[in-house]
Amino acid sequence: MYRTRTGARGTTADTRPARSRRARGAGLGVAAWLLGLLFFLPIAWMVLTSLHSEPDAATNPPSWAASLTLDGYREFFGVGGGASPWPALINSTVASLASTLLVLLLAFPAAYALSIRPVKKWTDVLFFFLSTKMLPVVAGLLPLYLFAKNTGLLDNIWLLVLLYTSMNLPIAVWMMQSFLAEVPVAVIEAAQLDGARLPTVLARVVAPIAAPGIAATALICFIFSWNELLFARVLTGVVAETAPVFLTGFITSQGLFLAKVCAASLVISLPVLAAGFAAQDKLVQGLSLGAVK
Repeated sequence: MYRTRTGARGTTADTRPARSRRARGAGLGVAAWLLGLLFFLPIAWMVLTSLHSEPDAATNPPSWAASLTLDGYREFFGVGGGASPWPALINSTVASLASTLLVLLLAFPAAYALSIRPVKKWTDVLFFFLSTKMLPVVAGLLPLYLFAKNTGLLDNIWLLVLLYTSMNLPIAVWMMQSFLAEVPVAVIEAAQLDGARLPTVLARVVAPIAAPGIAATALICFIFSWNELLFARVLTGVVAETAPVFLTGFITSQGLFLAKVCAASLVISLPVLAAGFAAQDKLVQGLSLGAVK
């Protein structure tokens, strides 16, 4: 009898930590959902406002039961004689994709040299890359403007490609260095024993293993390039105008038209949201690469 009671008490004591862990997990899950809804609320508000007419969007407090309309999207796409957003969207696409491709081509071998085959004083090299981000962007704006003016590169989309590449390259090297550091050296040495040269090792051995990290780096560089405004605002005019610059054109001296601005903001944000949704599994794997040994 004594042993039976002890076993029962032991079973009860063992179930209490399990119940506590389940309750704690449920509480954290509810908190995560509430936090996610809190971050999603401004996006939902923007979508709802974009579907209202300008008088209904400007009411204070906003009217949730107002009739829905697509007038904001029609005005954004230039239906009825307005400016077309397609040139700006194409410019942003070209600048973002081209700069991201250049960043990956330059950062991948640099990260390989700093991680798998480290050069001397590689930590100093990484600090040098990081130090290039310490200068405020606005401090270099005037020299860049004068350079673009004297070389005839003002209002040129390829100037933005070069600037976005230099802007994102330090971040890409830092990210990819940590990703490539997790690649097993034994796999690389086995490929080299089989006669594989460096380009083959990079393309067929290292790149497939580090694909999640490369995808995460590419996505972040694409987002930074797509959202950049300061360079594009100062160094472009009409020919190389990007989507963020086009968006600022909706703020006029007549006022801020909330429905039109929300519709434009939602459409311009869709490429980034689509890229993030398409690469979300690679992004999660890349950002967590090396977190668990």
